[in-house]
Amino acid sequence: MGRVVVIGNAGLDLGLAVPHLPRPGETLVGSPSPRAPGGKGLNQAVVAARYGARVTFCAPLGNDEGEAKEIERHLSREGFDSLILPRLPYPTDFSLLMVLPNGENSIVSTSACSLALTFEQARPALSDLTTDDVVLVQGNLLLETTSAILAAAPRSIFNPAPFWPGAEKLVPQANIVIANRIEAEALGPALDRVAIAIVTSGAEGCRLGERSFPAEKIAAVDTTGCGDTFCGVVAAALAQGASVESAIGVAQKAAALTATRPGAFAALPSRDELKSIRLGA
Repeated sequence: MGRVVVIGNAGLDLGLAVPHLPRPGETLVGSPSPRAPGGKGLNQAVVAARYGARVTFCAPLGNDEGEAKEIERHLSREGFDSLILPRLPYPTDFSLLMVLPNGENSIVSTSACSLALTFEQARPALSDLTTDDVVLVQGNLLLETTSAILAAAPRSIFNPAPFWPGAEKLVPQANIVIANRIEAEALGPALDRVAIAIVTSGAEGCRLGERSFPAEKIAAVDTTGCGDTFCGVVAAALAQGASVESAIGVAQKAAALTATRPGAFAALPSRDELKSIRLGA
């Protein structure tokens, strides 16, 4: 049984429920939700650990003691095999999540801290890798750093979110790419150059090559975090020996559960919930 190595970002999420996205020059009043740890890297690592995988998580934190310590406290409760959290001379990253009445969301994130992570700082997370291990990266790091991580990984998943121009050049380096429709369109023909491409489409399910996987039928409350849940479960299931098709099936169930609850971190499935999904209960 392999382990999951997640190298990405960690920050704080600030959420607002809004009637619609603000138009140019418009000021909206939103209903706030409690701030919580977040970042695509953090969420995916937490889900993989809760699924039961042995997880190493590497992410940079800033030089603001309050925010960085708050994230460290949350992560210390998640049962990671290893935490590598270099402190960098920048503010800890944060995200503003705007959630619409139908559960759809838009997210704006800062990235100075995550973009400053170097490959040398991430290298300790990649030690002693085997072909059973899965390395999971997102779009939060510099393209050069992400490229070096993918080159060092015997088996890798690339989730190009947020999408940066040039990410399409990294696709051939990954074994698996997980992208939503918008990211897949941005990747264009490059997506044909990866061995396994999974394209997610929310309520319409996902696609693996020409094969479609219908989504679970639910009443969505907030889709924030669904993609992270999906990626974390796929990585964990593959590290535990599941087929890609089986990994997609359990990941869809977990993502659907996430969509029935508000928030991102607060909506991530618990260990007990993921155990039930894993066992088909």
